[in-house]
Amino acid sequence: MEDSIEVSYLPSSKEQTTNVRKLLEGRKGRFADLGSGDRRLVFEASSVGFQCTGFEINSMLQACSRDRAWWRGIPHTKANFVSNDFYGSRYNNVTVFLAPAVMEVLKEKLLKELSEDARVVVCCFPFPHWPHTCSKRACLDQVWAYDVSTVRKPYPS
Repeated sequence: MEDSIEVSYLPSSKEQTTNVRKLLEGRKGRFADLGSGDRRLVFEASSVGFQCTGFEINSMLQACSRDRAWWRGIPHTKANFVSNDFYGSRYNNVTVFLAPAVMEVLKEKLLKELSEDARVVVCCFPFPHWPHTCSKRACLDQVWAYDVSTVRKPYPS
């Protein structure tokens, strides 16, 4: 994304984190959390075996996440936090908790870069024209899972 968009920090609730974990059950591989905030989803995913990267542009939140990972004894090979651009081809599990304006721009990038077996789980703000595979809960704790293979299928006319 070339232009910078400001996004307010809103932490994932405990219930939202649990819902994300449920939508990733049975999956393996590399995990990316776009807008990783204070690290909750990254720590949860690393605790169930994913190799995780949290992408966070807020340097204070990123530093806090790194410190907490170190404090908990989580090696950077299991949970890493970066501010650089997201290149999706390396990840087959992606979580997104970003504002609607960012989601619109992000959906094209994800479709272009993610592998066919990738799953994208979004919190609070769903992708408006993507068919979701499944969802958990409602209201502020709702999360949606999108399998890239399903999203790429042509819509029936």
